[in-house]
Amino acid sequence: MKTMLAGRLRLDTHTFAVEEVPVPTPGPGEVLVEVRAAGVCLSDVHLIDGSISPAFPVDSVAKARAVTLGHEVAGVIHAVGPEVAGEWAPGTRVVLQAGQACGGCGGCLRRSSCRQPLTRGVDYDGGWAQYAVAREDTLIAIPDGLPFDEAAIIPDAVSTPYAAIVETGAVRPAQAVGIWGAGGLGAHGIRLARMVGAAPVIAVDPLPTARERALAFGADLALDPAADGFAEALAEATAGRGIEVAFDFAGVPPARAQAAAALGAGGILVLAGLTPESIVVSDSTGFSFRGNQIRGHYGSGFEHVEQLIGLTSAGRIDLAPSITAHIPLAEAADAVTRLEKKIGDPIRFVLTP
Repeated sequence: MKTMLAGRLRLDTHTFAVEEVPVPTPGPGEVLVEVRAAGVCLSDVHLIDGSISPAFPVDSVAKARAVTLGHEVAGVIHAVGPEVAGEWAPGTRVVLQAGQACGGCGGCLRRSSCRQPLTRGVDYDGGWAQYAVAREDTLIAIPDGLPFDEAAIIPDAVSTPYAAIVETGAVRPAQAVGIWGAGGLGAHGIRLARMVGAAPVIAVDPLPTARERALAFGADLALDPAADGFAEALAEATAGRGIEVAFDFAGVPPARAQAAAALGAGGILVLAGLTPESIVVSDSTGFSFRGNQIRGHYGSGFEHVEQLIGLTSAGRIDLAPSITAHIPLAEAADAVTRLEKKIGDPIRFVLTP
């Protein structure tokens, strides 16, 4: 097989199409993975509409002005390149980390805490394809009992809220946690906040179906942000102390403003949803008086994916309800449209080559 299907984004025109492209050849320290499942994320939508763009594109992407999307990928090793460790052999089931270290070029502004400055499907070709090349240090073996679709979404849809909760937000048992946005990230944030002992876990979403899902996923309360009595309901649920750690998983300015206003003394707002829009703190004096903080959050570390594979395999998290639908790779453009327009109120669409 010399060619394959791949979902390619033209970075200069912001046009997306599934095209026939050559099957890549793994180089030294790389493997060729036969993709079995690839998640569709809202950041893929933002790449297509131009809201976000590659920060550090590799030479092949920069020269071609095109990239294969897809940073949530699971599959089977098809072939190995030279100098690959013996543990990685054809037939091994793997999930791919969403990014890789850049090798220390010195050009990355995040090099002081360089966990994954180059992102798969953004800075270099990803997994919306029949085959994908991956560096061996970005592979994690997955057990036979973990389905490919559930494994694929761990490196972002699950690991991003996980890292936001356990590290950036540093949530402790019995803390009142607010989750703004119960979509692809927030739905998992609700389950993970409950898993680490947060109480109460309060979900905020304007969609009735999303609020119903939030309750099914473990929220103690699900509120409409536009409802009369919102502030009173939140105060009652937290016994007047306000939210101790609030998470914006929606990336919507009004949600961020409302979350900031809902913080209690010493409360923290974690910005995990991506948006180019400004954040507004309406009462900056009160914000300072209460000792509140705003913390930015992006992605996750390699260790978080490993931990979540272990937690999922141990039965601590059931990701089957997170898979909204399986969509053929050839229909990737339709999956993007359905996610952008929230058709079917999706958590995660998964492409199947």
